[in-house]
Amino acid sequence: MRPLVEFCVNNLTPDVLEIKKELEKDYSIDVIDYGCLGYCGICARQPYALVNGEMVKGKNATDLYKRIYREIEAIKIRY
Repeated sequence: MRPLVEFCVNNLTPDVLEIKKELEKDYSIDVIDYGCLGYCGICARQPYALVNGEMVKGKNATDLYKRIYREIEAIKIRY
């Protein structure tokens, strides 16, 4: 099973959109966006994504990208 990374379209600033596009190039993960993920308070403050349902937040888009891959690696170790 491939890891699933979910984005809220309201959180897709230009820099977060760029990392989403980079993640989509990695065929070992699934990437999808939704109209709303229900985390509006966080969404308004900082970039975030869900990785297999676990929230991953970043200080900026670059930090989020790194943290997403860290979470994916942690998932691989757990399973």
